[in-house]
Amino acid sequence: MPTSLTIQPWPDPVIDTVGHDPRSVYAETFWLPTLGPTALLLLRHLASRFEQQAGSIELPVAEASQALGLGERAGNSSPIVRSLTRLESFDLACSDGRGTVAVRQNLPPLPHRHVRRLPAPLQTEHARWAEASLAEPPHAEARRRARRMALALLEQGDDFDHVERVLFSTGYHPTVCHDAARWAWQRHRDAAAAAGLEPVGGADQDR
Repeated sequence: MPTSLTIQPWPDPVIDTVGHDPRSVYAETFWLPTLGPTALLLLRHLASRFEQQAGSIELPVAEASQALGLGERAGNSSPIVRSLTRLESFDLACSDGRGTVAVRQNLPPLPHRHVRRLPAPLQTEHARWAEASLAEPPHAEARRRARRMALALLEQGDDFDHVERVLFSTGYHPTVCHDAARWAWQRHRDAAAAAGLEPVGGADQDR
């Protein structure tokens, strides 16, 4: 097992539209009892890394393990490696066997077979959540996630067009990408104006 792994996003137009950010309340409430704390913690860590850097990231196994409070261990005994293997068993990651692992950026709705294994109160809560989600317009959750990501990219200095391209590369529908980039640009521009600063980009973003 290599001491460093290449982790790349695993885009999926369906899951990235109807799924859930691993840092969300949904993931913590319903996926946590299924995946376990270490696997979910790793997913959250990777989700933040993917937002900071488009494309693949290098993950030193021992260093990442220590940063997550899991001890400085590498090799097959590392909690990072075991967690990636567990994610693969849930179809949330896929390894090529040569040190590169694709990891989903969003969690799908918890499958019914796993919902049935939750404690009875959580099963009831999940049923209420599912009923409430049906009342939301399609793509509502994907739009919220894309807007958060777009705003974070603008705040770190990316321009409008790059933000839209990054969102598209992660699997969002083109309409969601454009909406999120425009929404984030407006808020970024308003904040810059309030601070007496010039926003990154140009006037042609007001389109």
